[in-house]
This record gives sequence, C-alpha cells and structure tokens, in this order.
Amino acid sequence: MVKSYTIQLPVSVFSVFRKEPNDFIREMKYAAAVKWYEVGEISQSKAAEMTGLSRYEFISLLTRYKVSVIQYTKELLEEELKNAY
Repeated sequence: MVKSYTIQLPVSVFSVFRKEPNDFIREMKYAAAVKWYEVGEISQSKAAEMTGLSRYEFISLLTRYKVSVIQYTKELLEEELKNAY
C-alpha cells in the first residue's frame, strides 16, 4: 500500500537544482533513503522499497551518491575483528 502526503517547498528550489518538480521529489526521496541507509537507520531492502527501486538499483544509487554498499557499525566491526583471530 502506498500513501501520498503533501509537502510544501519554495518554487525557487526547483530552479536551483534545475529539475522539474517530479524529478526533484524523486531525488529527495533517493537522497533521504541513501542517507538513512548510510547512518544505519534503515536496511538496503527497506531503502529500496522506499524508493521504488529493486535492491540492485538501490545499490547502483549508493554508488552514484558515493556511499559504501557495506555499512559497519563500530560494534559490528569490533566483533568481526575479535572473531578474526
């Protein structure tokens, strides 16, 4: 199920980014999903669902935004390193 919500933006933002409103909104959605994935708020599969992309397409989007596909928390990395020895 998909729900729609209204968001108010100044008209000037569209010209700054040189995008049509629908393209701008899509990019906002992409940027939010990528950032939330990067900081560990959501998984790849949830981010892909949020953006309407396949997981493969979302991984390609991460590359476009220069965000690593693999996200380690400090705790997870410490655990991995501890188990490596």
